Amino acid sequence: MTVVGIDDLAIYVPKLYIDYKDFAEARGIEPQKLEYGIGIKKMAITDTNQDPACMAANACLKLMQKNRMHPQDIGRLYIATESALDESKALNSFVIGMLEQVYGESSFEHAGGIECKFACVSGSYALHDNANWIRAEENNDKAAIVIVSDIAKYDIGSAGEYTQGAGAVALLIKQDPRLMAFDPKVASTVIKNEYDFYRPFGKETPLVNGGYSNLLYLIQVKKALDAYKEKALKTGLIKLQDGETVTDYIDLFAVHLPYRRMGEKALAYLLRHEWRHLPRWKQVIKEVGMQEPTPKDPRGTIESVLADTEFMKADEQFRRSFMQTSFYNEVYEKKLASSLEASSVIGNLYTASMYMGLRSLLEFEFKKGTDLAGKRVGFGSYGSGSSAMVFSGLIQPSYKEVVKDMDLEREIGSRIKLSIDQYEQLHRNERDFNESVTNAHREFILVKLGGGTADKAGFRQYDYVS
Repeated sequence: MTVVGIDDLAIYVPKLYIDYKDFAEARGIEPQKLEYGIGIKKMAITDTNQDPACMAANACLKLMQKNRMHPQDIGRLYIATESALDESKALNSFVIGMLEQVYGESSFEHAGGIECKFACVSGSYALHDNANWIRAEENNDKAAIVIVSDIAKYDIGSAGEYTQGAGAVALLIKQDPRLMAFDPKVASTVIKNEYDFYRPFGKETPLVNGGYSNLLYLIQVKKALDAYKEKALKTGLIKLQDGETVTDYIDLFAVHLPYRRMGEKALAYLLRHEWRHLPRWKQVIKEVGMQEPTPKDPRGTIESVLADTEFMKADEQFRRSFMQTSFYNEVYEKKLASSLEASSVIGNLYTASMYMGLRSLLEFEFKKGTDLAGKRVGFGSYGSGSSAMVFSGLIQPSYKEVVKDMDLEREIGSRIKLSIDQYEQLHRNERDFNESVTNAHREFILVKLGGGTADKAGFRQYDYVS
């Protein structure tokens, strides 16, 4: 079978940020709530001349230059985002236009692709669509590039405001990859019509049912994990012994990260789901010091569970105690913690959040001296609306070629801290696109918006600033 996976990846993060202490003071929040309760120290903010398209192009250019690639090496270029610029024109067409400023007119005209949308899970769908394109040998020996690029923006003063961020990750998908090969025939999805988080046409910020969305994320990923487990056992990828669970065979985790703490909660939820019927659960309960609570209506709706205030209070107490146990902490430190480092200094990236988590995982585990070769990474991807995808892949023996030069701080570059007044001015779009805070250098930026006539209303022009 053709081995397909991620050969390399590159990131782009805007050069502006808000510091959590300044934000906490401005909103009357205890700084500790943001640093420890949410897990955020800095939130990346786009400048006036930046958008998801130019961030995607910047990440893609970095990826191509790092790997000395030419347009003819690429057969597909997909972009996943929930920050679309046009209801018809796909984001990847903007990106190809930018890249052709560097590589030449029509140099990418052979490279097919689309813009993918399903909230934060769409990057995972794009990844597997292109992996299967290569497995089907439709690629004519060419690689695919999948870019996840987003701006997480919430209303000023809303509960979601402290989970903002922006950035892009470009992933190179190839046969016989150096970094990670996807496990075949086990990727699993679930889908349901939900209104946990959505953004109607013409609205810049989303409508969010926070508590509902958080619980739905956990439930949907759990369901996708159950489907993954069934496939993994059927294909023989994983062979469980007595007292074991599928999570024992996942060496590292990367999950959707609207904020750092949510990743920790997701791990706790999945471990509880997988462990509660195993012999080890007796020792877990002993260390927790209380029995795991159950809702009044175990088969009820999410609304009924959330309305069961007695259960919710008890379950929160149990979760906190569970996350203090040696059982949880051993898994957390070995398998998840490194993936959360980038999130704390960049913020929410929607489609890009899990893949920035993968990037973080690789760098910080490598710096810890972990031998990653042969390690299995399990992915828990979630998109509101709602869908989840669970899949896995094996780190390849040649991974050091890619990971040894990773340096998050260097790759982000020097950044400018915004005052709260500057941030709010940018948030309200009170500065024109040509009144940027930063001076662009070796990157694509927006230089023209609109054309003065109705038929040019959505026209966008970008330039590469050398």
